[in-house]
Amino acid sequence: MMTESKDLQIIKAEYTASAVRRDQYPESELMEIAFLGRSNVGKSSLINSLCNYRGLARVSGEPGKTQTVNFYTVLLREKQGEESERFPLFFVDLPGYGFAKTGGANRNMWSTFIGEYVEQSPRLTLLCLLMDLRHPGLAIDQKAYEWMRSHGVPLQIIGTKADKLKTAERKRNLAKLDQLFPGTFPAVAYSSLKNDGRDILLNRFRSMI
Repeated sequence: MMTESKDLQIIKAEYTASAVRRDQYPESELMEIAFLGRSNVGKSSLINSLCNYRGLARVSGEPGKTQTVNFYTVLLREKQGEESERFPLFFVDLPGYGFAKTGGANRNMWSTFIGEYVEQSPRLTLLCLLMDLRHPGLAIDQKAYEWMRSHGVPLQIIGTKADKLKTAERKRNLAKLDQLFPGTFPAVAYSSLKNDGRDILLNRFRSMI
């Protein structure tokens, strides 16, 4: 596995498609990195931070706003000295789990097509499971994690909103995430406000391509 010191940047990002069924997924052979978490955990903010593109993924203070599987085409550039290489891929923003303002029927529907995507997308390379770093070990996150592990999905755990914690508490909660939710890589503390954790994630994404 490569070290986490490469010069990596996302130099282009654009919205591609939204879907609620497999036949609506973009026709492409690009690898996919997906983002999942409970509602309002900060998926869209994280995608915008990774891409350095504030308005790419729609951010809302209202939980349950993302109701479709949203695909974004991104171009990851790796520089080594005078040489550079570019890697196109999809970021996939999945609906948040655990909240549906319009009621139980829609909540079940969202769960169905989230599950369909995770189980059936042949290009899913890594799933980033986001958890609020202030509240590690929530039962709803545990259920999502166990479901993903039972399906053999490569996982990257991300503790969001890290800037809201003091250093000692951030380290303690991150260690708790690693203990409770072991993944393909160690958990990452992320701040979309300060972009803390971005370089680590981009290097890990590169190692999966």
